[in-house]
Amino acid sequence: MDHTTAILLELFIIFVAAQVGGALARLVRLPSVVGEIVAGCVIGPSVLGWITPSEPLEVLSEIGVVLLLFAVGLETRLEDLKRVGGSAFAVGVLGVIIPFACGTFWAHSIGPDWPRSLFIAAAFVATSAGITARVLKQMGALQRTESRVILGAAVIDDILAMLLLGVVVAIQAGGSLRVGRLLAVLAEAVGFVLVVGWVGTRVMRRGSKWLDRAHDPLAPLLLVLAMCLGLAWLSTRFGLAAIIGAFLAGMIASETRQREHLEEQTRPLLALMTPFFFVLTGAKVELAQLANGAALGLLLAATVLALLTKLAGGWLGALRLGVRPALTVGVGMIPRGEVGIVVAALGLSAAVFDERIYAVIIAMSLLTSVIAPPFLAWLLKAREPEPEAGISKPM
Repeated sequence: MDHTTAILLELFIIFVAAQVGGALARLVRLPSVVGEIVAGCVIGPSVLGWITPSEPLEVLSEIGVVLLLFAVGLETRLEDLKRVGGSAFAVGVLGVIIPFACGTFWAHSIGPDWPRSLFIAAAFVATSAGITARVLKQMGALQRTESRVILGAAVIDDILAMLLLGVVVAIQAGGSLRVGRLLAVLAEAVGFVLVVGWVGTRVMRRGSKWLDRAHDPLAPLLLVLAMCLGLAWLSTRFGLAAIIGAFLAGMIASETRQREHLEEQTRPLLALMTPFFFVLTGAKVELAQLANGAALGLLLAATVLALLTKLAGGWLGALRLGVRPALTVGVGMIPRGEVGIVVAALGLSAAVFDERIYAVIIAMSLLTSVIAPPFLAWLLKAREPEPEAGISKPM
C-alpha cells in the first residue's frame, strides 16, 4: 500500500470512528467530544493500532481546531468580552499561578530536581480552548457570561503559558533568563491580541458593506477564511497558539452583516475537520507505559492535582459572578488537551524526563479532556438562559 493510499485509509478510519464515538457518547448523554477522544484511544497504537499519529494527520488536526476556534469567534463579539474583562483576567492569572505552583511542589516530591519539576509543572498550566469551546458551541451557550469569561481567560492563559514555558526551557537548558527579552515577548503577544482585536473589529464594522456587494455567494466565506489562516499563522510568529489568531479572526468577522450566513457556511467545514483533532488527541496516549501500579499512582495524583488546581483558579477568579457560574468557569478551564501534550513532547525530546512521566502527562491531559466536558454540560443544562447584560465591569 503506497503512502497516499495509507493516509486515505487512516482518514476514513478516523472520520468513521469519530462519528461512532460521538453517537455512542450522545446515547449516554455525554458530549460527543468525549466519544471522539475515547475513539481515538481505541483505534490508536495503544489498543487496535489502526492509525498512527503522523505529520499529515497532525496538519489536518491543527486545521480542524483552527476552524473550530474561528467558528467560536464568529459567535463572540469584542463588546461581549469587554463586559467580562475583569473576571477573565483574574481567571487567566489564577488559573496559571495555582496549577504551576502546586504542580512544581508535586513534581519535586517525586524527584528532587527543581528545573525538572518546573518543566513538569508547565504541563499543568494552559487550558485547551478547543475542547471547552466545542462543548460550549454544541450546548448553544456561547452567549452566556461564563462562556465569555472562559474564552477571554483562555487568551490570557495562552500568553502566560507561553512565557512560562520559555522560562522553564531556559532554566532546564542552563541558560540565563533575560528578563528584558521576556518582557519584550510579553509586550509583543499582548500587543498582537489587542491591536488585532480592537483595530480589526472596527475596520470590519466600517468595511463589511464590501462583502454585501460580492456577486459570488461564497466570496465572503473565502475572504474571512483567508483572514483566519493568515491570523493563525501570524499569531504563531508572536509566540502564541494558532488558535488564538483564528479566534480573533472569527471575532472580527462577527462584526459583519453576513455573520449568520457565515456561521451557516462554516458548519460543513467543522463537521468534516474538527473530528481529526479530537481523535488524534486520544490516539496519542500510550497505555503500555501505565501498565503498573506505580505509574497508575502517579497518573491518579497528577490528574487529581490538575483537576483541583485549575478548578480552584477558575472558581476564585470568577467568584464575582456568583458561586455556580464561577464553578462553571472553573470546570470549563480544566481540559489540558494538546497543550499538555506539547509540553510532554518537548520534555521527552530534551531528555528532561523518561517515557513513564511522558505517558503520565499525556494521559493526564487526556483524562482532564474527557472528565471536564460532561460536568460542564451538566452545569450548563442546570441553568436557565440568562439575559445579555454583563455582570463584571469592563476592562
